[in-house]
Amino acid sequence: MANIKIYGHKAFLVPHKEVLSEAIHKAVVVALQYPLDKKFHRFLPLDEGFFIHPADRSEKYLDIEIHMFEGRTEATKRALIEQLFIELEHIGVTRQDVEVILIETPKVNWGIRGKNGADLALNYKVEV
Repeated sequence: MANIKIYGHKAFLVPHKEVLSEAIHKAVVVALQYPLDKKFHRFLPLDEGFFIHPADRSEKYLDIEIHMFEGRTEATKRALIEQLFIELEHIGVTRQDVEVILIETPKVNWGIRGKNGADLALNYKVEV
């Protein structure tokens, strides 16, 4: 499971959410070997003054949180972060304007489709 929250300036995030979603999903599919049909993105556009950051970030600055089951290797997590930078660069968002936070929790800490996450039958591997 990967639940992704994308925070950004409303003026940039809203008109670009589709292309951003595709770029982020491509990175997750490539790095985590994630199924194409599993896309859980939450866009959180912030009004001017509610997304405070250093002056060396632009209006395209993104803060991306990825909540996921624990079990990926360090190499896989590094690959995911790098793939996100690559995919976002392809659509004009510089590395300087991207922050990624991976938040891992045990499956038992999730409730999905009326079941505890530890009891789910998944169609993909977490241990990659």
